[in-house]
Amino acid sequence: MQRLRQRSDFLAAAKGAKAPTPAFVLQSRERGDQGPPRVGFTVTRKVGTAVERNRVRRRLREVVRLTAAGRLRDGNDYVMIGRRAALDRPFDRCVADFIGAVKRVHRPAREPEPPARDGARSQQPDPRPTARASS
Repeated sequence: MQRLRQRSDFLAAAKGAKAPTPAFVLQSRERGDQGPPRVGFTVTRKVGTAVERNRVRRRLREVVRLTAAGRLRDGNDYVMIGRRAALDRPFDRCVADFIGAVKRVHRPAREPEPPARDGARSQQPDPRPTARASS
């Protein structure tokens, strides 16, 4: 696993799949090659002081180091955007969030539903039961 370092790689990953969690947002994109997975970490100033931002970044790096083996796909870039909740969230919950987020970004995209014609509603009956007034 390699680290993302260039701004252009971070911007490209931002256009891919996203999986938000309480402690971080995971972004992912396919590069189109079969190189090893690359991971980047970012924490904005809104999270807190430099000490807090570095603590969030260290926690996220450790989550990836411990759980990424076999979960991250070759040829993909991943970016973890740290949130303030990562400071107080139990580490095992962060690990579970990461595992779930990786599954979500690799899930195939759902096909969009076709638009209704002329704004007309579907001709299927309403599945909700109707309320009957009792006398």
